[in-house]
Amino acid sequence: MKYILSTIAFLILVASCNSKKTLPQPNVIVILVDDMGWGDIGYNNPGNVYTPNLDKLAAEGITFREHYTMPQCTPTRVAAFTGRYPGRFGTAGLQATNDTVFAKGTPTLATMFKAAGYRTYLSGKWHMGSSFEHGPDQFGFDESYGSLAGAVGMYDHRYREGKYENTWHRDLQLIEGGENGVHATDLVAKEAERIIEIRQDSPFFMYLAFHAPHTPLDERGAFVDVPTQLDPDNPDRWLNEDKISWFNDPEGIIQKEPDPEKRLLLAAVHHLDDAIGQVIQALEESGKRENTLILFSSDNGPQVNWPGNAYPDDLHLTDFNQPIPMRGSKLDVWEGGIHVPAIASWPGTLAPKTVSDPVHIIDWFPTLAGILEFQGTEGYDLDGVDIGQLLFENKPLQKRDLYWLWNKRTNRWALRYGDWKIVKYDTEEPDSPDDWQLYNLIDDPRESNDVSEDHKEIVADLHERFLGQRKKDKGENRTD
Repeated sequence: MKYILSTIAFLILVASCNSKKTLPQPNVIVILVDDMGWGDIGYNNPGNVYTPNLDKLAAEGITFREHYTMPQCTPTRVAAFTGRYPGRFGTAGLQATNDTVFAKGTPTLATMFKAAGYRTYLSGKWHMGSSFEHGPDQFGFDESYGSLAGAVGMYDHRYREGKYENTWHRDLQLIEGGENGVHATDLVAKEAERIIEIRQDSPFFMYLAFHAPHTPLDERGAFVDVPTQLDPDNPDRWLNEDKISWFNDPEGIIQKEPDPEKRLLLAAVHHLDDAIGQVIQALEESGKRENTLILFSSDNGPQVNWPGNAYPDDLHLTDFNQPIPMRGSKLDVWEGGIHVPAIASWPGTLAPKTVSDPVHIIDWFPTLAGILEFQGTEGYDLDGVDIGQLLFENKPLQKRDLYWLWNKRTNRWALRYGDWKIVKYDTEEPDSPDDWQLYNLIDDPRESNDVSEDHKEIVADLHERFLGQRKKDKGENRTD
């Protein structure tokens, strides 16, 4: 009930504030890709990854050098969608799950935009409660399309066998045949293009959540009836690789990679980049690009290794991402699991630059509220901060806590404040400064040198900050 009352108050406040605006409101597209590591994008790894559209978006917009997410897909989606750390809603959303992760009535990006008079759309992956009773249309979307569950087969769009195997839908109605035979990346992009091309009297908000480049990696090109597989006559090549465009970029970047599994990831990223380029082209052709803010991020760090056989046509892959200059990968609270590429682009409004201040995906909610001049988020205990002063005025952000947990039965803990970060991997809750490792991320970005013994006063301060954040969580041994 408290969430329902909060939402009613939220809508009233937002609507009243919106009536005071005199300038046109921008269209907003939030693009979230899946498992793209720091090194899996061209502007972070030039000459080794082919992503011309994302590189152009970055060059003409703002790139974030220290942009953080949570260590896995569902937790990051909760953080982006609510502006709050997922632990605030309990333990379910601390890891990838098909379970309900927050209650109906919880204020979200979509409810905020809808209250402001926007038309709201989701194209792609939901994964914040994969039942039809808890789907996106329950949380502020006028229209939704894609999968309710997480990773799916790229051509048949099925999740793992079981209750959530078939969730490919439009507006919470299963699509007969699941649009089998068309790559999920293409379907999600085409839906985005359709939305952009609609003539509307009001601005739109779109959550564009691609499944790629999450496993299963499957890039068949025109050979849609032949699952991606190594050529039995040449095990260093994929079957039909020479004839599939995603493996053969104009600059020859992908083909110079000798490792076939890394080439497959690069092909999936090339395909994804092309799809994003098609969406941007649709904005340009419709005349909407100049008044559209695009926010782009990966949901977590690279997968690196995958055992296969979890999804349809799911390959076993080893060390298939590009190397990164950080410790850890997906699921880690080390930098490699949570430090990802991110871009903000709004032509003519956001000047191109690189931002080095630490920011987090929880900041997107209050920042978007600030851009729309909303006061309606007051009282919602948002964990993020409005970074508008950083984007528009070049004013640095004040130091604040950035905080991570992972796993429903939490065994990974971290907090950053300023240049310092504490980390613990254990099944026991950190209850003493002696439990932590300490790293200076400026001097030691790879987190290779624990200096906790040399800076006990800093560890003690960060431990107290951790305890303050932990008290705000809901769940076992937490206060509601």
